[in-house]
Amino acid sequence: MPRLYGFEDMAYRRVREAEAEGIRAAASRRLLRQSFPAITEWMSEEGYRTTLGNKFKPDVLAGVLHHPAIAGLTEDAAGELVDSGGPRIIPVEDFLAIRAMKQAEGEGKERADQREYLLSGPISVCGLCGHPLGTSPSNAGARGHRCQPSSPQHPGGCGKVRINADLYEKYVGEQVLGELAKPEVAELIGAAREALLARAAVLDKEVAADRRRQKKLGADYAANSGISLAAFKAADKELTTKIREKATQARFLKQVKHVPVGDVPDLVRWWKHAPLKAKKGLVVLLLERIAVYPAASRGSRTVDADRVAFTWRQWDADMQKPRSA
Repeated sequence: MPRLYGFEDMAYRRVREAEAEGIRAAASRRLLRQSFPAITEWMSEEGYRTTLGNKFKPDVLAGVLHHPAIAGLTEDAAGELVDSGGPRIIPVEDFLAIRAMKQAEGEGKERADQREYLLSGPISVCGLCGHPLGTSPSNAGARGHRCQPSSPQHPGGCGKVRINADLYEKYVGEQVLGELAKPEVAELIGAAREALLARAAVLDKEVAADRRRQKKLGADYAANSGISLAAFKAADKELTTKIREKATQARFLKQVKHVPVGDVPDLVRWWKHAPLKAKKGLVVLLLERIAVYPAASRGSRTVDADRVAFTWRQWDADMQKPRSA
């Protein structure tokens, strides 16, 4: 299996700078909405070649620019992008913009809608084992969430909870709108949003500091400073875990930046027509976690307080906590 263009190793930890320059140049041209055939023609003229020494073809270049590793990302079991702890050849924002162009240009709207989930990520957990729920369409293709059974690659899940995404999102949306309709909550939305964004900024700084420590650790080990291989691997693994967890939490909190600040005359109408990113931001702003439990009976179409338990976000005391659930 050939290595990914831009990297020296299959773990995507060591960048081959000569190739990384080509990726950055290609990404810049793609962000200007140049076509892949046009970009590959330019790359051939500039002398860039694939890992096998061939001229780039459009589909080969697309595979590189759509690979999460070039932005220091990877996909978890639920298909969500998370920080890998690896180097970033291009910024995450550029990678996401390129991926969004792929979806807009190459996929039908109906298919894209089927893959959009309001409550994906760390917000939804299994009520039985606490494991995050993954997105899992049913055999009929209906959107859904499921606690994935434990496996050697993804340990921890019990596999006993599944819920229809449409019903789940409808129930959660009703509860969120009911909470937002309370005057004491609505008037504090702006301050709460800024507080969570400030927390995300702190996490970003901690991630940057951990990355510097990890880089120094590698340099010290390479310089034969006396660190054993076992100690190096343990410390590197710990830092990688910290970086991934903090980066994931920061990205999760940053979703609140899409929440509108100010009076919204008709909340129900706003929710119905709001973009998904704004709805996600509002859910993150008001809720820390949603625990989902098994249905009372197989094939149940009911989602209510017996199945879904909310942990409402507790805002700081100086912001006058809106509630405690």
